[in-house]
Amino acid sequence: MENVLRFEHPEYLYGLLIIPLLIIIYILFRIGQRKRFERFAKLEMRDNLVPTYSTRRANFKFVVFLLIVACCILALANLQSGSKMEEVKREGIDLYIAVDVSNSMNAEDIVPSRLERSKQAINKLISDMRGDRIGVIVFADKAFVQLPITTDYSAAKMFLSTVNTSLVASQGTAIAEAINLAMKSFSDEEHSKAIIIISDGEDHENDAAVKAAQEAAKKGIRVYTIGMGLPDGAPIPEYNKYGQQTGYRKDMQGNTIITKLNESMLQQIASAGNGIYARASNSNVGLSKIYDDIQKLEKSEIEATVFTDYDDQFQWFVGFAILCLLVEVFVSSGKRAWEKKFNIFEEKA
Repeated sequence: MENVLRFEHPEYLYGLLIIPLLIIIYILFRIGQRKRFERFAKLEMRDNLVPTYSTRRANFKFVVFLLIVACCILALANLQSGSKMEEVKREGIDLYIAVDVSNSMNAEDIVPSRLERSKQAINKLISDMRGDRIGVIVFADKAFVQLPITTDYSAAKMFLSTVNTSLVASQGTAIAEAINLAMKSFSDEEHSKAIIIISDGEDHENDAAVKAAQEAAKKGIRVYTIGMGLPDGAPIPEYNKYGQQTGYRKDMQGNTIITKLNESMLQQIASAGNGIYARASNSNVGLSKIYDDIQKLEKSEIEATVFTDYDDQFQWFVGFAILCLLVEVFVSSGKRAWEKKFNIFEEKA
């Protein structure tokens, strides 16, 4: 069986970029050292004036130092090998979460904002999932798949972290398009399927979203909705390119725009999709309530082949780093009388 290698913490590998920087610093240091010596004497006289000096020893110690740094970084990244494959049979449902990323989702009537609170709730839901497959769709004026349906919950959290209101350039709330896209993106396998729409409901498509939910229900796909926002509404913050708030969005007459939750629209969509509606608050988004209802759906068997047994290999790098450290300590930067008989760093005549 093929052995698979991976790094448990690949982000630490960026630390290897420090090695070229150290090499440049070392070269500049040696050039400066040489120029300082030439101010007092010719370079050919160095062996007579500084008999213990050895360029080769200094270079050797620096190379050993670089090896120690590289080994420490690789040890932190933790190389792992996996060779045991196990076919895991899971039972679950297929779920697409469609997240509204229009600018109104930046409103802060739900703290810290409608969108950030939605992401926090989805992240917690992913942590609690066991066996279900999840996908993420983002939408504003257009909708697109941010994450195809998967059981890789780590990937789901990673993709979720990138969701923000700049993902879709044109503004709007294309709930109907999000529902239709989710229907197309589901696999053809016979699994229970559900869609959760998380939005403030400011849809300008009349009854298109309701019709899309009805079409989904005909295909056995349930559509749930969560209303993000409070009935009184809130202004929409505006930010500069540095992420600093510059004020609030205004209309053509200069009045501050207040975005309000369109609860009626979201209730109609959920009803048409044979799902339920939940209104978010600052204490509870309502996603867990909807997920509990989804768990009542008939679950189908999902097969997934995964590597389940990984062995840590970091100890090899730690051991080699310790060995290099001993060598670095043992070898002095200058010549020692007792080392001369070995002639390791001397040029042969």
